[in-house]
Amino acid sequence: MTHAAALGDLRAFAEEADAGLLSPVSASPLVAALTGDRAVLGAILAVESGWAAVLQRAGLAPAGSAAVVASAAEAGRYDLAGIALRAQGGGNPVIPVLADLRRNVAALDTAGVGATKAVHTSLTSQDVLDTALMLLARNTVHAVLADLKGTTTALAHLAGHHADTLCVGRSLTQHSLPFTFGLRAAQWFQNVAAAGRQLEALQFPVQFGGAAGTLAAGTVLTDGSSATPFSLADALAAQLGLAPAAVPWHTNRLAITSLGHALASVLDAFGKIAADVLFLSRPEVAELAEPRAAGRGVSSAMPQKQNPVLSVLVRSAALQAPQLAAQLHVAAANFNDERPDGAWHAEWPALRQLLALALGAAGHLRELAEGLRVFPDAMRRNLDLAGPLLLAEGVTAAVAPLLAEQDGRTGKQQLQQVVDRTLDAPPSEQAATYRKLFREAVPAAVVPDARLEELLDPASYLGQAAEITRRILAAYPEFDSTTTDANGASRG
Repeated sequence: MTHAAALGDLRAFAEEADAGLLSPVSASPLVAALTGDRAVLGAILAVESGWAAVLQRAGLAPAGSAAVVASAAEAGRYDLAGIALRAQGGGNPVIPVLADLRRNVAALDTAGVGATKAVHTSLTSQDVLDTALMLLARNTVHAVLADLKGTTTALAHLAGHHADTLCVGRSLTQHSLPFTFGLRAAQWFQNVAAAGRQLEALQFPVQFGGAAGTLAAGTVLTDGSSATPFSLADALAAQLGLAPAAVPWHTNRLAITSLGHALASVLDAFGKIAADVLFLSRPEVAELAEPRAAGRGVSSAMPQKQNPVLSVLVRSAALQAPQLAAQLHVAAANFNDERPDGAWHAEWPALRQLLALALGAAGHLRELAEGLRVFPDAMRRNLDLAGPLLLAEGVTAAVAPLLAEQDGRTGKQQLQQVVDRTLDAPPSEQAATYRKLFREAVPAAVVPDARLEELLDPASYLGQAAEITRRILAAYPEFDSTTTDANGASRG
């Protein structure tokens, strides 16, 4: 195949490169627009254009040059596939973008203002790409947070609406104690809100250090000017809406690893919800169901299938996130010298994939939470499967102190024997067996029938479930829009 033919194939591929054929969780126009190759290109050009504006305002570039660079930096002027291929020559995409930008600036500088002098002056490729990725991350994180807050508001509503909806708590796959679906939804809310708070606290710093992080070229550039390399960096941050950086961070990758950690934490929280919904929507459990939509959950062979695909997609993202975050840490630990040989490059795909997965999963989870179907009758049916045994802990705590020691066995040991013998009975007979054995061990004079029925009522052994739910929701008011009025004031 000739080079021209190969380039033609690459151009055709580039148009569909972000379609997400093998990553349906992130296959969305929004994800592509915010994290795709064209978004990366646009961010690189935005940094270069922003820098030209900073230099012109500081009197370090010719008047009128910023407008020329801004016009030349329109992403539609650039051959994305050609840039990707040529990036192999220098090891990063900034180099071919810069060559094309300079050519476009020269062509558009019809007034002869010398606009090329404003392009990339005293910058290095890492300055541009690190700053561009911070732009990409900021925009994506803002979109993730919008969906995340929609999810937490829906979960807060579920927690409040189902505060008294009884279900069974499960421990190590087995029924453990009575629970409420409201508390389960509140715990989901807490996980997501806590992760969201980490995400909101992130800083997206500008990068400006020059070839080795010493600002040597910037110092020469500003010699004799009222500007300094640090004031230029701050001005670029303001121009792009990024956080200022006190010093260059070429080999200090905390901004990247913190971002990766926060994104992975969000996907951890998402994954917990997805895993619960996947179990609770099994036909034999049937406590929950995903919202239905035309064409969703279908099987290629079985027409009756209603697969919980929203949860499947969210879980797929959660399972990929830890390895991607680990890749960022591995890269950070290997940033040798003043600019590294490969570790920096290894960050790019991992970070972008994390951003794409988080944004894709956030949209799916929001739809799931806002449309989740809850079946209290099924929850009660499953709660009742364990019968009186589900309340054995509470019964033992209340009754054991009332029993005298018999044959060297304490009251607690006597009640444990009731439970053990009940477990030997077939499941269908355990409820009756427990009551019979309990009465043999504990006469009505010690525990009257009415008191026994109170002890065996699941609603009587919920501990502080309601208060825990209330405290969780109160701890994250910014993630529950149901607690504020239209003016943003708290409704209590």
